[in-house]
Amino acid sequence: MSGNSKCSFQIIAFQDLRRMVIMFSKLACPQSLALLRRSVHSSVSSATSIATKKTVQGPPSSEYIFEREAKYGAHNYHPLPVALEKGKGVYVWDVEGKKYFDFLSAYSAVNQGHCHPKIVAALKSQCDKLTLTSRAFYNDVLGEYEEYITKIFKYNKVLPMNTGVEAGETACKLARKWAYTVKGIPKYKAKIIFAAGNFWGRTLSAISSSTDPSSYDGFGPFMPGFEVIPYNDLPALERALQDPNVAAFMVEPIQGEAGVIVPDKGYLTGVRDLCTKHNVLFIADEIQTGLARTGKMLAVDHEHVRPDIVLLGKALSGGVYPVSAVLCDDEIMLSIKPGEHGSTYGGNPLACRVAMAALEVIEEEELVANAEVMGNLLRNELMKTPSDIVTCVRGKGLLNAVVIRETKDYNAWKVCLRLRDNGLLAKPTHGDIIRLAPPLVIKEDEIRECIDIIHKTMLSF
Repeated sequence: MSGNSKCSFQIIAFQDLRRMVIMFSKLACPQSLALLRRSVHSSVSSATSIATKKTVQGPPSSEYIFEREAKYGAHNYHPLPVALEKGKGVYVWDVEGKKYFDFLSAYSAVNQGHCHPKIVAALKSQCDKLTLTSRAFYNDVLGEYEEYITKIFKYNKVLPMNTGVEAGETACKLARKWAYTVKGIPKYKAKIIFAAGNFWGRTLSAISSSTDPSSYDGFGPFMPGFEVIPYNDLPALERALQDPNVAAFMVEPIQGEAGVIVPDKGYLTGVRDLCTKHNVLFIADEIQTGLARTGKMLAVDHEHVRPDIVLLGKALSGGVYPVSAVLCDDEIMLSIKPGEHGSTYGGNPLACRVAMAALEVIEEEELVANAEVMGNLLRNELMKTPSDIVTCVRGKGLLNAVVIRETKDYNAWKVCLRLRDNGLLAKPTHGDIIRLAPPLVIKEDEIRECIDIIHKTMLSF
């Protein structure tokens, strides 16, 4: 029977069923009538499903993917219009098969490159054995991971979590508990200082420290005990630390979401000295800047300082699974007792195995050194871009940004759209800034090809 014949047959069947409902409505009992109505509804639903399947044949187009997300998903993101289905190394492909350089790296989550075979193999292998026990029981991988990561970063303890914002929340809880049990701040009077322009997530705590209205506006009331001072301003920090109730200062060594804002040389050293002087915890948010991204294993290593608490995430799993970590010494970590903090998924064996593989890749493939060399090359070449288009180039390692001079003819969004058309994906932040942060596995010939794309794009306006 042809497709048209089937449709005709179904329409006739529906009409017959409706006539039956009308005919029996005066005769049948309510239960029988309800059964008939359900039969009609079921038949109509089945036909609708068949019709939908007939209209969507073959792989979905980019436009279909855009429209489907807009229809069924929350409108809490404004993605660049490209629909990706595959990634390998520094490349991604859209559903039409077009290949692009990825110059965002999922906000530095895929430092090791997309779908790194060693990390994927670790995930697959552990998936076949054990994925989750919760922390109600021991598992055979967590302790191995804890020993491995604490020895790498030279801290006594690690508290594993899932997302970067959870690591930030954990650090705030640790700082407050330490303030009450060790420093002796009066109960519930502890304060945590943040730098203006910070970004560590979108939970209520995270937005309570934000200076970006798009993050906090409309979501109050906010977390008490949070104060904000200017970034890269040591005198402002010293003034804030005069308050004896300050427990901690949480800061990004380089502000990523704010537009790759690099502080003055000596800022991190000054932060360390001031926090030590006033017995305040120095919390380094290395979620985006850590794990080789800036040409050092941690961005604080550029000034050889040791924070009291280090937050890791994103590339801690190479982009294949949510993993984050909070590192500190016993005096801070052991202020939290059993039952006072935790996560069902935190420290699960799958996450631990993936994180170890991700860290091994960074070391084995010398991604710290590669990020340093390739980053210098990229910035030097970007400096050659016409200053009437690019007003500023800044960054460290392979965490970089260009500031676009906005005119009636172009802006950062339009530049990113044209970069996409030319085979390179990047995303604006704060209107006029474009982050340029490829996976750290990128090679010199690939960097040079990308530089050619960027120059060609800028000169096309």
